[in-house]
Amino acid sequence: MCGLKEEEKDVLEYIKRFANEEVKPLARDIDLKEEVPRKLIDRMKELGLFASYIPKEYGGYGMSFSFLIRAIEIISKACPSTSLVLDGALTLFGEPVLMFGSEDLKKKYLKRVAEGEIGGLALTEPGAGSDAAAIKTSAVKDGNEYVINGTKIFISNGRLAKFFVVDVVTDPSKGHRGITTFVVDSDAPGFKISRDIHKMGIRGSSTVELIFENVRVPESNIVGKLNEGFKVVMETLDAGRIGIAAQALGIAESAYEEAVIYSQQRKQFGQNISNMEGIQFMISDMATEIEAAKLLTYNAAERWDKHEPCIKESSMAKLFASDAANRIATDSLQIFGGYGYTTDLDAERHMRDAKITQIYEGTNQIQRVIIAREVMRELSP
Repeated sequence: MCGLKEEEKDVLEYIKRFANEEVKPLARDIDLKEEVPRKLIDRMKELGLFASYIPKEYGGYGMSFSFLIRAIEIISKACPSTSLVLDGALTLFGEPVLMFGSEDLKKKYLKRVAEGEIGGLALTEPGAGSDAAAIKTSAVKDGNEYVINGTKIFISNGRLAKFFVVDVVTDPSKGHRGITTFVVDSDAPGFKISRDIHKMGIRGSSTVELIFENVRVPESNIVGKLNEGFKVVMETLDAGRIGIAAQALGIAESAYEEAVIYSQQRKQFGQNISNMEGIQFMISDMATEIEAAKLLTYNAAERWDKHEPCIKESSMAKLFASDAANRIATDSLQIFGGYGYTTDLDAERHMRDAKITQIYEGTNQIQRVIIAREVMRELSP
């Protein structure tokens, strides 16, 4: 595992044990009940997972981004809904505060994340998805505070998060150059969860619609600089996409391994179906795509650790890993045949869970636009 320190490799072994022994047995129940049980979140806190990526000066362990990505992959293999609690807290909340927050913001919020409090990102709106610059939620200055009004939708960790990174319009005349990022506490007066959003997959992840009605936030809670929030958004999504690639990779690995084991047990026409060439071709393609997805995802994570540009690399990792996860989940279900289409087995859940990885953190159509733009820029005469 390139890019990892020896102590990080050792910790990952503990995480694998946690995922296999404590998370995976609950995965189907999490899907049915649409909730990650508090005991699993508390266990992640006890294991130091929330503190793992937080720098030591803010109460964390200062482990690498590459470590975090492996941890997300491992937990996603057991249950992607559970991994999303950690992923959202660290890549979508912790990372923008770490990159752009003032020293006071870092001390105030990163320490709380390290202690196990959960954060989230509130960007998407009913009319602004892939077009992040089209957000309408506004913030108007009033003394040394800003008053926020608007609606956010599809917000992960919705009922779990104690605070959110929120992107709002502070100067409508400037377009995307008039967006500012704030940290907003979920107990602020006027901050409301209007509804839970029920989903096809990752059903255990708390996804909500948020309403802001005259929510007052101190000016000191600006992440970065006034009217420079679009940069915060874009760089946050670069990190977030690597996290989604890791999530897709974990889902793909689980679907693949279960299908291979089943193919060696299922007999038709007097032999294991794993002996049939058609099945072997499917398994070969699955294995190859997983290895390719790993290389892309780990490379992007290592570039992030080195503070190297990785816009293209993060989009490639997210695009390939999520497309691969969907193909692999579909082929896995096919190998299980009629049993795969039932809820008796996990094949159908993997297929449902995989789909979202092609959509959030920027649809895969948007990823292709980003990749093409970066390639053109790199190769421009």
